[in-house]
Amino acid sequence: MRVGRGVHPGLTACLGLAVLVAPVVMTAQVAPKTPPPAAKAAPKAPAADASGFQALAKRAQAAHEAQKLDEAQELYRKALQLRPRWPEGRFALGTVLYDLDRYEEARAEFRQVLVQEPKSGAAWAFRGMCEFQLRNHEQALSDLQKGRLLGLASNPSLRTVVDYHTGILLVRFAQYEAAREILSKFVLVDQDSPGVIEALGLAVLRMPYLPSEVPPDKREMITIAGRALYQLSKSRYSPTARMAIDELVTRFPEEPNAHYAKGAFLLSVEETEAGMSQFRRVLAMQPSHVPAMLQLAFQLITEGRYEEALPYAENAVKADPEFFAVHNALGRVLLELGQTDRAITELERAARLAPNSVQTYFSLARAYQRAGRTEDVKRARDRFTKLDAALRAERDKTRGVAVPAPSLEPEPPPE
Repeated sequence: MRVGRGVHPGLTACLGLAVLVAPVVMTAQVAPKTPPPAAKAAPKAPAADASGFQALAKRAQAAHEAQKLDEAQELYRKALQLRPRWPEGRFALGTVLYDLDRYEEARAEFRQVLVQEPKSGAAWAFRGMCEFQLRNHEQALSDLQKGRLLGLASNPSLRTVVDYHTGILLVRFAQYEAAREILSKFVLVDQDSPGVIEALGLAVLRMPYLPSEVPPDKREMITIAGRALYQLSKSRYSPTARMAIDELVTRFPEEPNAHYAKGAFLLSVEETEAGMSQFRRVLAMQPSHVPAMLQLAFQLITEGRYEEALPYAENAVKADPEFFAVHNALGRVLLELGQTDRAITELERAARLAPNSVQTYFSLARAYQRAGRTEDVKRARDRFTKLDAALRAERDKTRGVAVPAPSLEPEPPPE
């Protein structure tokens, strides 16, 4: 198997890829070189053109394997003129055009493949990489996520590159926790290439950039933050992890998200008061920092300190009214303070913004029960039961797969 731009050499080794993998560097602007797909039996064709098609297909594949890309693309095109509905050949032509940096042409070929094979994870992934190269980042993320969902298990080198680019695009669109979850998988295989470390650092510091867009004066801080999250993902209780997060805060004491990351770390190792102190420090530096407000609100809810939690929850709603968790927090606080009608309003808003939030429906059922709304209680409980069962099944499926780092994105804790 050959791969090219987009996969770091250490990463290919730890994934156990074949020894023929070419050593390359992972960056934010590149994607995999790929081999031609294995030849498959072509559809039956009239005898007049069958032998010509077979000869062209064989020559195209040989040229592709020899990395004679210009020759390969010409031969694939000629074969496709004889057999337009040959998805394997069209996919191979797309990969050749991609490797020639002809991304618009490559995207057109993958689009045609998807007309015939709409459930091809690899075709969605490659179309997403074309969109990435063309800087259509929103479409790229959509396509890459679809490719991952449909499956890339048969092509681990492609899966590696797709995971990386999905992760950095999630950072770019400020979906930091989702990005961290994907990028932390590289920790499992001891992959600490500069591209991975920078991506992790951007997630820690909540900076919506691609690695290629990082301001030069921020690069050192991002690298230190990335190494801190790398160590935390390996083992949050190790002395190395604590040293890494302490270095981040010591070196960059004026960066709010450095203190936020340390606060999340301290909560995860049950140093609650020290963690809350870090979140308060974040708010002193940046009063509109919603994640810090929520960390404080949820911790105070957990401790039954509802009056103290109320201003944090209310300010979080004012600062980011489209984030479901702020309404969840405020609804739960109001419910415990006896303001049931207001609580229901907030919790219903949270449910509309995040229809799959287990904790929101649990809280809604309690609120409806206090209001005497029997039918609504049943509906909320049924929804909670279904979501909870699905969540437990997913956890059972992934149990033991990863060592979780402390959550950097506050979610409503279970009640």
